[in-house]
Amino acid sequence: MWVTIGLEGDRVGIKGRNRRVHPASPSPSGTLSGSAPRCRSAAPTTGEPAVTERDNDVDPLVCLREPTDPQCDVFLTGTVFLDIIFTGLDSAPVRGTESWARGMGSSPGGVANMATALARLGLRTSLAAAFGDDHYGEYCWDALEQGEGIDLSLSRTVPGWHSPVTVSMAYEGERTMVSHGHAAPPLDGALPAYPPHARAAVASLVPGRSEEWVARAAGSGAKVFADVGWDDTGRWDLAGLTDLEHCEAFLPNAAEAMRYTRTDCPRAAARALADKVRYAVVTLGSEGAYAVDGATGETAEVPAIQVSALDPTGAGDVFVAGFVTGTLAGWPLADRLAFAGLTAALSVQEFGGSLSAPTWGEIAAWWQHVQGHECQDPVALRERYAFLERLLPAPGRPWPLRRAVPTIGFRAAPAS
Repeated sequence: MWVTIGLEGDRVGIKGRNRRVHPASPSPSGTLSGSAPRCRSAAPTTGEPAVTERDNDVDPLVCLREPTDPQCDVFLTGTVFLDIIFTGLDSAPVRGTESWARGMGSSPGGVANMATALARLGLRTSLAAAFGDDHYGEYCWDALEQGEGIDLSLSRTVPGWHSPVTVSMAYEGERTMVSHGHAAPPLDGALPAYPPHARAAVASLVPGRSEEWVARAAGSGAKVFADVGWDDTGRWDLAGLTDLEHCEAFLPNAAEAMRYTRTDCPRAAARALADKVRYAVVTLGSEGAYAVDGATGETAEVPAIQVSALDPTGAGDVFVAGFVTGTLAGWPLADRLAFAGLTAALSVQEFGGSLSAPTWGEIAAWWQHVQGHECQDPVALRERYAFLERLLPAPGRPWPLRRAVPTIGFRAAPAS
């Protein structure tokens, strides 16, 4: 794939090439007339199985489910992007030049990152979103509905609207992103007036803006988990996050938390935020994460797992999904934090966005591998992650697992 980015009258060209892959069987959704089939998984030619679906499914809420429970565990809404991800760049692209990336992938992005992370952890996930009326939109819809089992009954395809696109370039442990898109035009019935009854909802707070559905979800009994983006206005006014009063948990990063609370320490920021929500969780980057239970005063801090990072795209979404899973399952605060950090750490070792979210099978393979690794302290590991033992399936394949490379437009293999 070739991507050209215009820059002040000049251009930067980036090419990416995946290893050669053969397509799997066609998806049940069929094909587009006159075009390549919709999204389907692909496996490497080495003969080694690839991670192509939610392998070794685990239901973390199985002991809590009742016949009268809501059909949906988690509801969320937002914008779905097509993400094109380049990895293996030695440095930032230089204007007027062409760079080759050693790896690339394409996948649904935006709110799809969070939805995929939740679904792969076994939560029944419902997404309300607008999808583009183009090949990209069709690919993203099939990848989420057919590939991840996400309920899209509240989503809509918007006629004549093209999908937003983000190109992400990972290098030197960081990433640079370029996005393009237009707001979806109004469409009757595109989003529900009232969110579905659910155990939880995930919201992204925007300074100075209130979303009616957040209050309605909380009013119907859903636990609302919120994150927040960078405040481009520079005000960092906590009162401007009006929907925070409806939230069960707030999960900013350290820089965001300190700015909103006018503190110079992320742990002090978490304690201040715990006056606003039940759970204040502040991610500390390479230092891990810190959390405060505002109701009991309990605190927990878990160090980060040291891994070789390929791409950090989507790691924050995976962290939130892990914390949501542990909270709905009723785990102790420290276990939730450890699980969220673990899933995020596993995610940065893969292509970013929704591609990177780990499954239970991958978590099980990592747990088996790391206990026998000579560089790890088995006693410390078992003390911190012993709670995984009762949850994990038997690992079907050794760590690291090979993943399929999802992309657009693979054609069906000739019938033998």
